[in-house]
Amino acid sequence: MEALITEVNWSPLFISLKTGIVATILAFFIGILAARFVMKLGNTMKWIVDGILTLPLVLPPTVAGFFLLLLFSLKRPIGKYLWMNTGVKVVLSWPGCVLAAAVIAFPLMYRNARAAFEQVDVNMIAAGRTLGMSERKIFWKIVMPIAMPGIASGTVLTFARAIGEYGATSMLAGNILGKTQTIALAIASEVSAGNFEVAGFWVTVIVILSFVIVLAINMISGKGMKQMRRWTM
Repeated sequence: MEALITEVNWSPLFISLKTGIVATILAFFIGILAARFVMKLGNTMKWIVDGILTLPLVLPPTVAGFFLLLLFSLKRPIGKYLWMNTGVKVVLSWPGCVLAAAVIAFPLMYRNARAAFEQVDVNMIAAGRTLGMSERKIFWKIVMPIAMPGIASGTVLTFARAIGEYGATSMLAGNILGKTQTIALAIASEVSAGNFEVAGFWVTVIVILSFVIVLAINMISGKGMKQMRRWTM
């Protein structure tokens, strides 16, 4: 085991963590904005938009990867424009890893944020308006602090989904060692090559990471429940 740890290429771990962090940041802000936007819609439009935003959660990741590949291929207008005008290449690159992970993990952030917002007592919002607070101030001073336990849980779940993404990443970013190969891709590659010891090592790493993430979710959820109990008593 010591020899394996010494000889193993650690780049998949670093790429996974880096991808997960950036993808989670993107999903966090876009998910909160989307949740706030959807809550302001009428019922019919809310159902339609919610369904569209939740699709990556229920579709096979390879389907999402296929659509991303169609959009950002250098032969397509968006991909070609990004490459010609900004020098950003999404396909077979690390930005592709981030994009794929963010798209797949986004619904978890969006749905958790929306659920957290829906739990906010409308009387608190009405009280803020009575005091003359602007809608923006109400959102940041009242809604966000109350919804924070749910949002925090959604953020951790989003990060967990982002670091474990495989299907869309393999289609959009490929499996390039030291560049786009995440832990999930490394496991598949090592199994295909018959290197079960190395694959088992990466499985152990991702299991430990997953357990730490689940523990973090339980701690955040537990604190939220304790706060609710103290408030109701």
